[in-house]
Amino acid sequence: MAKVTVVGAGNVGATCANVLATREVCSELVLLDIKEGVAEGKILDMYQCATLMDFDTNMVGVTNDYAATAGSDVVVITSGMPRKPGMTREELIGVNAGIVKSVATEILKHSPNAILVIVSNPMDPMAYLTLKATGLPKNRVVGLGGALDSARFKCYLAKALGVNSNDIEGMVIGGHGDTTMIPLISKASVKGVPVTQLCKDKAVLDKVAADTMVGGATLTKLLGTSAWYAPGAASASVVEAIVRDQKKIIPACVYLEGEYGQKDICIGVPTVIGRNGAERVVELELTAEEKELFEKSAEAVRKTNAILTEIKAL
Repeated sequence: MAKVTVVGAGNVGATCANVLATREVCSELVLLDIKEGVAEGKILDMYQCATLMDFDTNMVGVTNDYAATAGSDVVVITSGMPRKPGMTREELIGVNAGIVKSVATEILKHSPNAILVIVSNPMDPMAYLTLKATGLPKNRVVGLGGALDSARFKCYLAKALGVNSNDIEGMVIGGHGDTTMIPLISKASVKGVPVTQLCKDKAVLDKVAADTMVGGATLTKLLGTSAWYAPGAASASVVEAIVRDQKKIIPACVYLEGEYGQKDICIGVPTVIGRNGAERVVELELTAEEKELFEKSAEAVRKTNAILTEIKAL
């Protein structure tokens, strides 16, 4: 089985590690953090859970010891400052760019063949920065965004339609931002039945889309910091798709070279995720409105990417 490292033992990173451990996705799990004792303490806590939940994942927590991550097949990067109430993901770029770049560089010194899953915000520019700064092939850098946004989309659809969320197929593409993500109402269904057939009230479905777009901000306002259960679980689901070669179609932030009419950008699109990372982009037939929204989303992501050059991160 695989070795997986999670960098950042904060709420999201620790939750991701816990899901990976309890689901026994990997045989060896490393949790690394910059703060003394935090990763070690959280792994010890998880080991104590193992006696209650019957899982056997080999786990280790380390403080800034990248040598312990050597030979990792997949590395999840959650490092950086989380959002506070009223703060956009884009406002984090100056702080988190240096952190993510440094972490990726250190990881690849010890695990040159690793696939990197980027969770740190602003996620689309952080994925782009990682790809450009490391020179990795595009399949080995996968941004989280869409998996989380799609989970939130399905949650709001389930509440609005009064159905089981696990029966829903729903997808969010575009940038991982409050104004850039695109919940695809036209493609959403419940056990194959289009949601537009189950709900004829456009205002209800429009509200679902709007609630999805501010799903992260809603939680940040309630909690006083970024959410962690769903982001951690979403991160783990992407890792599981890679490790177990599941070939799942997951909306992920990947590098485009002409797909959806876009080049030289990392943005959320449905992607086949398997043992080689982002193996193939799936091009959907979008409505005219969705195409326009996607172009606007890409434009916004490019503007944020431009900040990376301004601050000399690239």
